[in-house]
Amino acid sequence: MSTSFGSDRTGEDLEQLCCDAIRVLAMDAVEAAGCGHPGMPMGMADAAHVLWTQFLRIDPQDPNWLARDRFVLSAGHGSMLLYSLLHLGGFGLTLDDLKSFRQPHSKTPGHPENFETPGVETTTGPLGQGFSNGVGMAMAERHLAARFPDLSDAMAHTTYVIAGDGDLMEGVASEAASLAGHLGLGRLVVLYDDNQITIDGRTDISFTEDVLKRFDAYGWATSRIDGHDRAAVQAALTAAQGSDRPVLIACRTIIGKGAPTKQDTSGIHGSKLGSSELQATKEKLGWPQDAFLVPDAVRARWKERQSGWSDARQAWNTRWSELSASHADASAELDRWLSGKLDLSAVSWPTFEVGAKIATRGASGQVINALAAAVPNLISGSADLAGSVKTDIKGSEDFQANNYAGRNIRYGVREHAMAAAMNGIALHGGLIPIGGTFLVFSDYSRPSIRLSALMKLHAIQVLTHDSVFLGEDGPTHQPVEHYMALRAIPQFNFWRPADARETAVAWRCMLERKEPHGISLTRQSVPVLEGTGEGARRGGYVVADSQGEPDLILIATGSEVSLAIEVAQSIKDISCRVVSIPCWEVFDEQGPDYRDEILPPTCGARVSIESGVTFGWDRYVGGMGMKIGIDRFGASAPLADLQKMFGMTCEQVVSRVRTYLSDSVL
Repeated sequence: MSTSFGSDRTGEDLEQLCCDAIRVLAMDAVEAAGCGHPGMPMGMADAAHVLWTQFLRIDPQDPNWLARDRFVLSAGHGSMLLYSLLHLGGFGLTLDDLKSFRQPHSKTPGHPENFETPGVETTTGPLGQGFSNGVGMAMAERHLAARFPDLSDAMAHTTYVIAGDGDLMEGVASEAASLAGHLGLGRLVVLYDDNQITIDGRTDISFTEDVLKRFDAYGWATSRIDGHDRAAVQAALTAAQGSDRPVLIACRTIIGKGAPTKQDTSGIHGSKLGSSELQATKEKLGWPQDAFLVPDAVRARWKERQSGWSDARQAWNTRWSELSASHADASAELDRWLSGKLDLSAVSWPTFEVGAKIATRGASGQVINALAAAVPNLISGSADLAGSVKTDIKGSEDFQANNYAGRNIRYGVREHAMAAAMNGIALHGGLIPIGGTFLVFSDYSRPSIRLSALMKLHAIQVLTHDSVFLGEDGPTHQPVEHYMALRAIPQFNFWRPADARETAVAWRCMLERKEPHGISLTRQSVPVLEGTGEGARRGGYVVADSQGEPDLILIATGSEVSLAIEVAQSIKDISCRVVSIPCWEVFDEQGPDYRDEILPPTCGARVSIESGVTFGWDRYVGGMGMKIGIDRFGASAPLADLQKMFGMTCEQVVSRVRTYLSDSVL
């Protein structure tokens, strides 16, 4: 069949043809892959078409345009909706790319990945994450506009999100929606695909709340429309423009619209239509049976839209050039922020004297403030724990609805939304987000931290109260497995500094390395050690050495480094080296020569000391080594009692080490 099919369509008939083209591309791609989620793209084709062709401001010729609107497909399982739009919109996705849906090394993976596909703003799939990223993007937009008031009108843009029932069931989205409502985040518009179907069946088997009333209570502006009525979609989106509150538009849709026997059923949510249903659907739509057919009329309609985008950007470029000339200093500063380039030479680093005792959370707070004075695009927050995690930027105001210029974000008791919103802030560009909570509560943040690592975002998690030695709060607040759980995340750098000096070095590395980081910090005071400092930049190094080649290597992190040094000083008859590995990931990058220099293969007697589970320490101590840690939950007691209870006193460790050595090759 020639692509001239539909050439006689005009007006609303042409718009319908465009919507059906999106449906058919999604159906054909899922059918070719043998798996996928065709129902959502088929149901939201009408609303998405209106959004992209009448409201969304982007330009495929400049996908990173500063003033572009952000579009987030939070319901990432419906990725073929986005891929179809990107194909039609001229973002470089070819028909061959669509035919390679879900295949190895394609630009069209099963869920959208921002590092794989041009035009994809964020990696989505885990439900609720994209919604919450959108909240972070809207926060970043408001903050930058407030910090650069002379440029704000030209920088202003909107974040649009398509979310489904599953997104709005997830707790992270509820946390983020509550925060967005409190902050009065205008320029955030969510199209809610209210198709009332999930994998297990109709939503009323588990989800019977009035979503709009919930969002009304959050402080959002809400409306309900027929998601297949393009005029209604247009009217709702028009009303959303310029709102001083976030907007939720509930679009009542039919999942799999057009499929004769499968539409409005869970059977079309996550499975291909099958050849007979696919054929029948195309017949019902009056569409030829050819696979991946895009009519010339549809391409012409989208070409017209691409021209409109290009013209709008060119006009903006002219205006921006004029603004940049009249506000040169502000423009140059904004360019620095957006470039990601940092000059840390102006940082007045705090000094920490050997022998002084300071909790690493306190040292971190000092460093954050030193950095904030020299890095103005650092923005910090916490999950209702600023006084404990020491993340406040002193002298800065709070980020609130009446003051978006504030650099201290009050996330409330919303760890998961904090981490997800931080991802959105980092994705938006221009800002470096810091967020703080207790290490044990990283469990609440972990899904968002994982996605931060997947996308390699420059977001920094401050995780304090990092061991059982926080004391009387007991095992519910005492992390033991969390070091290893975070180290297990690929592409995530987990820092556990030994003292204030290592803390400062870790912060320098976390700013210089534009990657996702977490830093684990003590509540209790620890001594500033003689041998710590710049060596931490390599992830692991010798902090106290033996005379000549070591016969024993003690390896530790965090507060246990000082314990290891004390133990080494107590075993005077053994040639002993103490190694601190504040960041396993960075240490492992150094290459075998450096690692062998620090941990000589000729020394098989190795002992790890860390106040957490010993699982994983074989990596450095080997099969002949001993692992000293805490392979159980903690207890409620004062610090000194806990140290003795868990065998973490110098005397106890020395005894265990001597027993180990007597049984080893030595």
